[in-house]
Amino acid sequence: MFRENFISVLFFVLCSFYSYSQKDSVKVETSYKMNSSNTIYNPLSPSKAAFYSAIFPGGGQIYNKKYWKVPIVWSALGTSTYFYLNNNSQYKRYRSAYKQRKNGLQDEFTLDDGTEIISLTGLERAQKTLRGNRDLSILSTVLIYVLQIVEASVNAHLLQFDASDNLTVNPKLFNDPIRIDVASLGLSLKYTF
Repeated sequence: MFRENFISVLFFVLCSFYSYSQKDSVKVETSYKMNSSNTIYNPLSPSKAAFYSAIFPGGGQIYNKKYWKVPIVWSALGTSTYFYLNNNSQYKRYRSAYKQRKNGLQDEFTLDDGTEIISLTGLERAQKTLRGNRDLSILSTVLIYVLQIVEASVNAHLLQFDASDNLTVNPKLFNDPIRIDVASLGLSLKYTF
């Protein structure tokens, strides 16, 4: 029994050395020429822009050649990060003062003569407010980070649409040859294929 199983396994192993797999001959095009104009459509452009923005905030905007958006992204992320760090340090400050006061030690909000600048309930309220502000700051930082990724992807997608003069709407004033005494307003819509 063992010998028959060993021979069959050996047969399959030796046959596998002589079997060949088929090579993939399909080539995926990464860009297509559009028929209506000479612009090139790149289906991977939105994903590249999103990837660059995820790796480096503002990278997708640089990839899309919208350089004026990069300082806006950086300042929005920097501002929300600053508020997070500030609220977090203030929260830790009030938290340590609260813990010290609960343990009967002198904290930074108690003077040397024992006068309390901020009461115990004031320290609790300050902690609650600063914790909420800190959480809101981190939420806004994450939201801005995600929005700049989405913006870069959507902008890369929309940059590939044809926005030539053939797709314009021009309102024009014209005189009606039948009714000369009344001014008319008309709308001319011009499109070509």
